[in-house]
Amino acid sequence: MTRKKEVLQEVVIKFAGDSGDGMQLTGTQFSQNTALLGIDLATFPDFPAEIRAPQGSLPGVSGYQLRFSSDNIYTPGDAVDVLVAMNAAALKVNLTALKKGGKIIANTDGFDAKNLRLANYPEGENPLGNGSLGNYDVIKMDVTKMTREALKDITMGMKEKDRAKNMFVLGFLYWMYNRDMESTIHFLREKFGKKDDILNSNIKALQAGYNYGDTTETFTTTYSVEKAKMEPGTYRSIMGNQAVAYGLIAASQQSGLPLFLGSYPITPASDILHDLARYKNFGVKTFQAEDEIAAITSAIGAAYGGALGVTTSSGPGIALKGEAMGLAVMLEIPLVIVNIQRGGPSTGLPTKTEQSDLMQAYYGRNGECPMPVIAASTPADCFDTVYEAVRIAVQHMTPVMFMSDGYIANGAEPWKFPQTKDLAEIKVVFKKGLDEGEEKLMPYKRDEKLVRPWALPGTPGLEHRIGGLEKQNITGNVNYEPENHQLMVKIRQEKVDKIADYIPEQKLDSGPEKGKILVLGWGSTYGAIKSAVAELQERGESVSHAHLRYIRPFPKNLGDILKNFKTVLIPEINNGQLIRIIRDIYFADAKGYNKIMGVPITKTELVMKLEEMLGGKN
Repeated sequence: MTRKKEVLQEVVIKFAGDSGDGMQLTGTQFSQNTALLGIDLATFPDFPAEIRAPQGSLPGVSGYQLRFSSDNIYTPGDAVDVLVAMNAAALKVNLTALKKGGKIIANTDGFDAKNLRLANYPEGENPLGNGSLGNYDVIKMDVTKMTREALKDITMGMKEKDRAKNMFVLGFLYWMYNRDMESTIHFLREKFGKKDDILNSNIKALQAGYNYGDTTETFTTTYSVEKAKMEPGTYRSIMGNQAVAYGLIAASQQSGLPLFLGSYPITPASDILHDLARYKNFGVKTFQAEDEIAAITSAIGAAYGGALGVTTSSGPGIALKGEAMGLAVMLEIPLVIVNIQRGGPSTGLPTKTEQSDLMQAYYGRNGECPMPVIAASTPADCFDTVYEAVRIAVQHMTPVMFMSDGYIANGAEPWKFPQTKDLAEIKVVFKKGLDEGEEKLMPYKRDEKLVRPWALPGTPGLEHRIGGLEKQNITGNVNYEPENHQLMVKIRQEKVDKIADYIPEQKLDSGPEKGKILVLGWGSTYGAIKSAVAELQERGESVSHAHLRYIRPFPKNLGDILKNFKTVLIPEINNGQLIRIIRDIYFADAKGYNKIMGVPITKTELVMKLEEMLGGKN
């Protein structure tokens, strides 16, 4: 049978089903397969807020959105071309995101009476048969039945066989988009090499899905997306938390400091602990503590002993670490605090994304407790940004807060492998002994950066006090005098402020240096802002984009940039936090665009907001 082959510029696929349907694994495998072909991609995994939400229910839907293109892309897409719906709830939750004319691949077994009832469809109504999906191309497949048939010769229980149905769907999509299955077969062999039945069932289901597309006359067209025009180099698909782990290892190697991670598991930061635990060959030590306080204080102890001390957490855990962060500020000791933000307050939305911890990072400790804050903008950018957090921490003797969020942490994009020669130097100097004329160590005697010496315990002659009580200037002795306390508060603040002299000036990401609107962003809003601003620039509108990595201190020239625009728009996935800081420091009449739904801001939303501000259509 002759089939038509169509070349597309880009595709957005959403995999959706129950938590146990393996949608995250399916999406991840399709993403890695895409990356191997040199096609640009962006992903958005969407987990249920509850670990064990009721099967078949609307809150239990797990999704994975993937956009891949022959052009450079910066978001996982606003609207979906293909929706894989493993059950009725998955269809109901995601149908509004599907483009008119888009494809629905529906597992008919997931649309029985029970699943329809759990998804709150009216009694007797089935969207696959009532004509309500007339605007879409619906591909009905009894995935469960066909998976069981493919595995009929394997001695496994029916429940175990059904776990392979996600591989059937993946195989079908590999056929639909002219893909080779070898990357996934290799993954399955690596993962289940010692479990023959599980390995064979997954491979057979994958092949059965591919063969179903290849031999069924219903399907007349296959599709492909060509390789993207990217800078030459070696690439891999990387998730944000993976990039954090690799950036910390690279910083450890470049600085010569052994890496110690003290952590307590919390969504969505736990993957960093899991990843780093695999790299003992790089001298990495990981410690899963009994609680958040033990986690950060163990990292402080490691830093005091001359290691690269790191702790990872999310909003509620960061709150618990607050007192110990103050201790690190008082000690003026290098420490990296990794904050992977999620929806709050309290337990909030553990699996949903938010940028609502910026105020916490800025001010969320008792007393005057200044700390540098820097934020990553994309999954791949996590590598460079956490590397920079280490550089600032060890060269300025201060704890540093590194900010990411659930969207970045679990999202993926192509990452070009860096070369060691291209990594910035992280020079570490330990104090080896007393300076000429010194009778004993003066632990708070400072250099031109206002940085005190890093003196390791056990070094002869360098004994000194540590602890959370206020220190006397220069000597480090405990001191309660009012004038000394004010002096030390001012010095600690000035030391953080002076970091602005040792970081790059702010640059515009795109657009004219002066104009009508500057869109100022931070963190995971990068892709949506970049895409929206690019669209308006193509129309000839005077709109520019600047994205912050350094938030405390800000780059020295940021105030001058803000003055060059009539209006500043600050989009954030919170109720307005960066905008308050910008208004406070620069007296800028900034406008906010805020979304607090546990999902990212989209390009379309920002385009509409900018059109409104420019006087166009709302």
